[in-house]
Amino acid sequence: MTLRDHLIDAKARLVAAGIETSEAARDALLLAMHATGWSRASIHARDTDPPPPGLAASYGSLIDRRTRREPIAYITGAQEFWNRDFTVSPAVLIPRPETELIIEEALSCVFGLAADIGTGSGCLAVTLAAEFPRARLIATDISTDALATARANASRHNVADRIEFRETRCLDGVAGQFDLIVSNPPYVTDDEYASLAPEVRFEPRNALASGPEGLDDIRGVLGAAEAHLAPGGLLLMEIGHGQADALRQLINLNTALELARISPDLQGIPRVVVAKHR
Repeated sequence: MTLRDHLIDAKARLVAAGIETSEAARDALLLAMHATGWSRASIHARDTDPPPPGLAASYGSLIDRRTRREPIAYITGAQEFWNRDFTVSPAVLIPRPETELIIEEALSCVFGLAADIGTGSGCLAVTLAAEFPRARLIATDISTDALATARANASRHNVADRIEFRETRCLDGVAGQFDLIVSNPPYVTDDEYASLAPEVRFEPRNALASGPEGLDDIRGVLGAAEAHLAPGGLLLMEIGHGQADALRQLINLNTALELARISPDLQGIPRVVVAKHR
């Protein structure tokens, strides 16, 4: 069999597992690149050659994992976020493009001390530290394994000396006031969780689901912002589809916070809450 034959066979197996045809073709190629260490161009240039020794077994193992609908990011152990590669594992939520909107909003901010609530892979805290060389951050999570992944990413991107990682819920037990708080909290409702794609349900449930309304963790972040934002400080928080009205109501009930706007994502869905401490 040639390398191309292996790619064709892999694509067919992925389609049979319920993966859409174009996605199956992409995944077969990405996993071949991962297995060989070759670029896309090298794969195409050598696709009529026999595969390297041992590739059939290693590549087949990767395809086996994908047929079980394990996300590509967990199989390769990496996901890009804001043009940087982040280590990921099943202990953390896979960074997504819409979360980059928080970074876009933060670029116009002036801050010295920031907090990232529910840091997961550390993609927000590490990116902010890299983009703002004078900033210092505290990043929190309730998962020991997630914090280990976040620390590894901070070291990978040479910002570990400016991020303090804490194992706690929201900012419980953290002293001081922050100029900026960012968060991508769980916001899927319990009912929605049951209908998520198989790939998404590979991710940690406590990083996705947040009660019957999907608002339990959001309420916690708002409470932390009320208590820990400095006067004039900003909260940037990602929310889910259809939650904009509920967030407006929650912030209107919070006398310490004032809603500036809810910025839409590329699909026009209200996605990032921008709120200011009065």
